[in-house]
Amino acid sequence: MPIAVQIERPGGAEEMKLVDLPVGQPGPGQVRIRHHAIGLNFIDVYQRTGLYPLPMPLTLGMEGAGVIEAVGEGVTHLKPGDRAAYAGNPPGSYSQVRVMPALTVCRLPDDIDFDTAAAMMLKGLTAQYLLRRTLPVEGLQPGDHILWHAAAGGVGLIACQWAKALGYRLIATAGSEQKCALALANGAQAAINYRAEDFAQRVAQITDGQGVKVVYDSVGKDTWEGSLQCLRPFGLMASFGNASGPVPPFAPAVLAPKCLYVTRATLFTHIATRERCQAMADELFAVVRSGQVRIHIDQRFALQDVQAAHRALEARQTTGSTILTL
Repeated sequence: MPIAVQIERPGGAEEMKLVDLPVGQPGPGQVRIRHHAIGLNFIDVYQRTGLYPLPMPLTLGMEGAGVIEAVGEGVTHLKPGDRAAYAGNPPGSYSQVRVMPALTVCRLPDDIDFDTAAAMMLKGLTAQYLLRRTLPVEGLQPGDHILWHAAAGGVGLIACQWAKALGYRLIATAGSEQKCALALANGAQAAINYRAEDFAQRVAQITDGQGVKVVYDSVGKDTWEGSLQCLRPFGLMASFGNASGPVPPFAPAVLAPKCLYVTRATLFTHIATRERCQAMADELFAVVRSGQVRIHIDQRFALQDVQAAHRALEARQTTGSTILTL
């Protein structure tokens, strides 16, 4: 019987247990996929801890790559034997085999391996919708400054490279000199160790006091106020994660002096239709195959070592992407 990682209640990494999980045939609009590699993401931590509440018991995981074993009625873009990859709801990728909706499952080009695909779908599609679809009211042009927090992580390293390809001057923040060096090596124009210096002051120096047009922030509580300081008039604060905890309530009046815009962005709204998901994936596949973006897989854990993987991720001991292997 196939193995999966489940939790019965929200909590720490120790709540994740290996279980035997029966897998049936796909129904209408579904596929059955046998995983070759599984992506690890901070949203998995949010779901495990209960920050994002979900029904229990829960099989975690939002990202994977493998081979299609069977397709249900109405599925026309995939067939048994196809190599495929996905990011999407519902959770369940921490498993050897699963049945899931076909909507966000994309056929994988032959020249992208399973490990790379599992490491890039959620993170790469996130970078795509942020850099290409989540834009300030004045737009972005080559030469514009943008600020990206946690730039040495999986999404951040993709964003550093993609922003450089688009001509943007990305200012990276990270929690160590080593991580700053990694962001610079991947295309960031400048990098700030937020543990050693005030990132808002450094951004002001780098931009000659003008500020940035947009801040892309997956950190949350710890960077919120400083990020607002970094924005130029009519700038956009794009929050897409809560690694340090949720942003506390704030009065909209704080946005008034510079007429700032705020959005709480999420990938899953962007990939809610088959056509949009495929178009975004096609753009991601193209930029990776072109060599403009390289996917960094800096940590690999066996599926049975998932507790150690989560602890490393929560302790911010990881860089680039982390995958679970089978």
